[in-house]
This record gives sequence, structure tokens and C-alpha cells, in this order.
Amino acid sequence: MKKHDIIFGAIKLPLDFLIIFTSFYISRELRLVPDFLPWLNLPVKTITNEALFNFAIFWSLLYVFIFATHWLYIIKITSSKIQEFLQIIRYSFYTMVFFSFFIFLWKWIIYNTDIPRLIIFYTFTIWTFLVIIERILLNNLEYFLLKKWFLSKKRLLLITNKKEERINEIIEDINESKIYKIIWYSNKSKLEPQNIKYKWTLEKIKLLFEKKKVDEVLYIDSDYNKKDLHELWELTRIFGIRYRYITNSFDVTKTNTTLSLINKIPVIEINNTSLDNWAKIFKRLFDFFAGLIWIILLSPIIIIVSILIKIEDPSWPIFYKNKRIGQSWRKFNLYKFRYMKWEYCIKDAYKKLDKDDKALKLEKELIEKNSTRNGPLYKIKNDPRKTKIWNFIERYSIDEIPQFFNLIIWNMSLVWPRPHQPREVEKYSIDQKRLLTIKPWITWMAQVNGRETNDFKKEAELDIFYIENWSMLLDLKIILKTFSVILKRK
Repeated sequence: MKKHDIIFGAIKLPLDFLIIFTSFYISRELRLVPDFLPWLNLPVKTITNEALFNFAIFWSLLYVFIFATHWLYIIKITSSKIQEFLQIIRYSFYTMVFFSFFIFLWKWIIYNTDIPRLIIFYTFTIWTFLVIIERILLNNLEYFLLKKWFLSKKRLLLITNKKEERINEIIEDINESKIYKIIWYSNKSKLEPQNIKYKWTLEKIKLLFEKKKVDEVLYIDSDYNKKDLHELWELTRIFGIRYRYITNSFDVTKTNTTLSLINKIPVIEINNTSLDNWAKIFKRLFDFFAGLIWIILLSPIIIIVSILIKIEDPSWPIFYKNKRIGQSWRKFNLYKFRYMKWEYCIKDAYKKLDKDDKALKLEKELIEKNSTRNGPLYKIKNDPRKTKIWNFIERYSIDEIPQFFNLIIWNMSLVWPRPHQPREVEKYSIDQKRLLTIKPWITWMAQVNGRETNDFKKEAELDIFYIENWSMLLDLKIILKTFSVILKRK
């Protein structure tokens, strides 16, 4: 672990203590304001400085103790921020419950002073908010210092036998994080010339470990035998070096397993997805109300964009229907704002498509000449068919807003793999057809991890990972990250 990891982890404790202690005094001042919560009409209550000081010290110590015992002061910069914030809220609530229990239990035994309950509530609300803000600032500060080389980056040793083309993709992805420096790679035979040094034999790797020149090992693939790999893993444990590996699709699937019996025989079942039974019911309710709420909130934008589309091209319709393939190969109509002139729109969803359709012929020509993506999917660069308003509504994904109607009728949902057109689905490989085992959704794993820069193979890998590792926390991360991606247009 780097020194700055320890420093940024350790500094959280005194900052948290200070925030909680100060929150008590802020809360007391708020409690003195009679109209702060006017509908309660409560009499003004306060507490002396001495009594408040004792309560604040006790609660602050209790808080940092609970956080320390649950490892919340060593969360690294690479950890999930959403998970970290949810843990802060969770254990802050636990601290408030324990504090309330203790002061009720010890009253008239250790002390005889009342603390107003609203002060407890205000303190919990204020400190939880401020601690999350503190974590955001510290994380961003550490990340900024790492990117600018004010702090030393994590030195990475790759174990790989991949070809240059494949390993370059991995190196590029790692370098994008800005917090790693790949300094060596190891394999039995030297690969094509790389910008990183080559190291072979466990003796040389052990020497690197002894000299503390490696912080992490990333295993991708290698020509090492099982004995050598086990020895390498043991060396990382001896020298306190983080050991991680890139999984293949089967390894990822194995994390989603259940143990059961066939009579007396124990068997392991590899599940397709954890989204089943009550999870499906909850998701359906969530999707319906999410679609309804967003349509209501965005109705002014829907009206304005509809008027602008009609001004530029008076043709109907405003909402364009596009035929897509959904769960179990069922066809459905995906709704978008029409951003092409009607004469250029492919009308397969309007039962007007034929082999001589001029719009379809033009699109095929443009795909062949100007597509910027490989595989089944296409992305036409400098598309001449699009209207002037397209530049704005596509830039901020406003053209996707009508898909909230798809949520309400439930042929789509809020998060899951993106639905594709029939002629794109025809080009799927056998493993990519896994994407059709569940209902398609508006935002998805690849949308917030590379967006149009991913080729279809990479996009499918991300979506299959999502299917196999679904959770509500993962959905929440994708939804929140979608807003960032749209606003920053990454």
C-alpha cells in the first residue's frame, strides 16, 4: 500500500470526528429557530454547552469506532464510490440508533440532562451529508494529485502471454485510469516489442518484490505451470503485494452459482442471472413509476422538441418507431424523437418496408462508406440525413426521452443491455445471443463504460457481465453514472 493511501485513509478519522462534533453545535442553533420546521409547532428546547460537549464527544467516539471496525477508513480510491456512500449512510444510522439507546439506558445513572430529539435528528442529517462531501473532496484531491504525478502511481506487473494487439488494448484501458504505471510484464517468452520492460523467472520477480518496486500484480494469462503460479501467488502474500487477475467469461459466470442437491448428490448450478422472482416484481414496479415520473418531469422538453421538429420538417410523426429485438427474440417498437426527414426514415415499424425501399438502400450505402464501428453495430459519421436539431438532441441524449413510454408499457426497462435492430441481431455470435435472454433497457453497462468507443464485442462482454452479476446496487451505479456521461458527453 502506498504512503498516500495510508495518509488519505488516516486523515478521514480526525476529519469525521471534527465534523460530528461540530454538527452537534450547528444542530443546537437550528433547534433554537422556532420556524425551522413550522408544521411541528414544537416549543424551543436547548441544552447547556457542558452537557452538549459531553454528548458530542461520546457520539463522535462511537462513530469513529463503528466506522473503524467496519474498515471504512481504508477504502481505496479505486473502490466503488456509490458503495462507500451507502456504507456511510448505513453505519451513520446505526451510530444514531446506538447513541439513542445508550443515552436512554444511562439516564439518571451517569447523567440527568435531556438532549432534545430534534438535535439528534439534525446532527445525524448534517454529519451524514458533510461526511459524504468530505469523502468526495478527498477522493477527487487524491485522484487529481495522482494524475498530475504529485503522488507516485501504483506500479503494476503484468503476467501475460497475449499477443501485442490484445495486450495493447489492456494497457490502454489501464493507462486511462491515470493512477497506474505499468513497468514490467512477465512470460516464458518475450512478446513483440512493448513500451514496458520484460522480466522472466520467478527469481527476478522475487527480487523486484524484495526491492519494493511492485505494488500490484495483474494476471492475464501466461505460460507458467500451476506450480509456478502458486509460488508467484505466495510471493505476493509474503511481500504484501496486491494480486488480481482478469477473468474470462466462464470465471465471471462461476461467481453466480448456487449449491443444491439432486437426491444425495451435491451439484453446483450456474445461474443465468440473479434477476428472478421478487426481483422481477420489484423491477417492474420501479420501471413503471420511473417512466411515469420522468415523462411528467420532462413534459416541457417533450413539447418544445416536438414543436422544433415540426418547424424544421412538418411531416409526421414526431416520435419515430424503430423495430428492435427484445427478450426471447420478440420484436417491439422503440420510440425516439425523429431526427431525420421522413423520406429518409426506414419504415419497417410502419409496415411499409420493402426490398426496394430507397431509405434502406441509402442507409446501407452510408454504413458501408462512413460507419465508425466494427461488428454488427454501426455508427454513421457525418450522416447527411439528419436534421439541424439532431446536433443538440443527440448530444445530450434528448432523442432517447420517448423511451420512457417503453418503460410504462414494459417492452423495455431502465437498465439492461441495449436492444438492437433485426439486421444487427442476425450477425450475433452464439455467446452474444445471451443478450436476448432478458428484457432490453434504456441505459446499460456499455453506455457508461466507453459508450460509442466500444466495439460490439466489448459492449457484449460488458452486458453479459451485467446479466451474470445483476444487483440493485449495480443498477444504481449505472443510473447515476449515466447522468455524468450525458452531461460530460464522454
